[in-house]
Amino acid sequence: MDTVILISQVIMSIALIITFVRVVRGPSLPDRVVALELFSTTLVGLVGVYAIKTEVASFLDAAIVVALMGFLAAIGFARFLERGGPRDD
Repeated sequence: MDTVILISQVIMSIALIITFVRVVRGPSLPDRVVALELFSTTLVGLVGVYAIKTEVASFLDAAIVVALMGFLAAIGFARFLERGGPRDD
């Protein structure tokens, strides 16, 4: 089980790095918003795997908070774009 957890942590860490590059270099603001949502989702998965590894249930609470913050950020950006925020697409 330790090998599976290590492999999943490595894959999710690589996904976080690639997603962060998309957030920084995204061609347009909507692309960056989608990448930010993917970043928070991947981070939730990484925290969840770490909670399984350490068997500490309070990390799951932290994962829930990160998921809610990512959701609220996505809603905030969507409202910003809907109201005519700067778009370069």
